[in-house]
Amino acid sequence: MTVSDVAGLIAALAFVLLVGFLALPLVKLGRVLDSTRDSVKELTDHTVPVLDETAQLVASSNAQLENIDTVTTAAAQVSENVSALTALFSATVGGPMVKVAAFSYGVRRALGGFAEGVVRKGR
Repeated sequence: MTVSDVAGLIAALAFVLLVGFLALPLVKLGRVLDSTRDSVKELTDHTVPVLDETAQLVASSNAQLENIDTVTTAAAQVSENVSALTALFSATVGGPMVKVAAFSYGVRRALGGFAEGVVRKGR
């Protein structure tokens, strides 16, 4: 064996060590990427059902809001009808009731004055 053969053997050994040294971080990086892929898959597996449930909840909420809108519209119509009925009642019965109340007040006052006069004369 010559000196150049030994030098070539040492250079080949150094190259093998260098490749082995550089391969170690690549293997570790591969493990990290595998772990990341598994984590993303697990996250996706858990997120998709949650998104489906959320979509169903939103659809159900929209249906309930439509029902509430219907009820609110009906309540507004009832309120308008009650208001119109109150105005009609007030216009129809309110005037005569005020006249009857005024008449009864006048009668009570007159009878009260008459009774007071009888009491004074009776002394």
